[in-house]
Amino acid sequence: MQKVLARVGIGSRRACEGLIAAGRVRVDGEIASLGRRIDPATTRVEVDGVLVPVAPDLVYYLVNKPDGLITTADDPQGRPTVMTLVPHEPRVFPVGRLDRETEGLLVMTNDGALSQLLTHPSHGVAKEYVAEVAGGTPAPGALRALRQGVELEDGPTAPAEVGVLAPGVLRLVIHEGRNRQVRRMCSAVGHPVRRLVRTRIGPVRDPNLAPGRWRPLAPDEVRALAAAAGPRSTARRGGRRGPDQDR
Repeated sequence: MQKVLARVGIGSRRACEGLIAAGRVRVDGEIASLGRRIDPATTRVEVDGVLVPVAPDLVYYLVNKPDGLITTADDPQGRPTVMTLVPHEPRVFPVGRLDRETEGLLVMTNDGALSQLLTHPSHGVAKEYVAEVAGGTPAPGALRALRQGVELEDGPTAPAEVGVLAPGVLRLVIHEGRNRQVRRMCSAVGHPVRRLVRTRIGPVRDPNLAPGRWRPLAPDEVRALAAAAGPRSTARRGGRRGPDQDR
């Protein structure tokens, strides 16, 4: 067990032995013991309640999606998808969705467990966007409405973090994943979105990653994403939530 934890970067083997001895490591839901042998390909490992990806064949990519690509593994209409941006092997899939016009950061992986954590509505992983909106900078009342929650056709949104970056340019952080949520929120307060870019997923951002490019996520970034979606990061506020489909 301690060798596996050390291999994925949790710490030195001695440090990992200390975690196990302290009862902070669980294997398939049970507290691990020193010297326990595991199969990394099939075993679920948690440290302090946070999932630790340990399977040797898992890959994690951070992609900067450009405008015009469909966020899906296959498109029945034959439109280009985000799969064209990453290596063909091993086969990965996008975590959540960005609509065709929305740009920005997207995680792609073959780790189904982490994908489920990041997209499950109860975990409320923060997603940050920069939105260029029509009509100039929203008035204080419109900004207040976005921060407090906007009434949409599928129910009120949870409060969002909203700031003004420049005239007509907003920074929004949401914890839900409804379809086209940011666009619908801005339209509801009278400022339709002209351009939308996702700039952060949980703790992960990369302002230097060019549109259309990808890079592997570092092990500490993968662990930080798992921690952001862990049991202590359940959705903070009210509002109805759906699977992560926002944009």
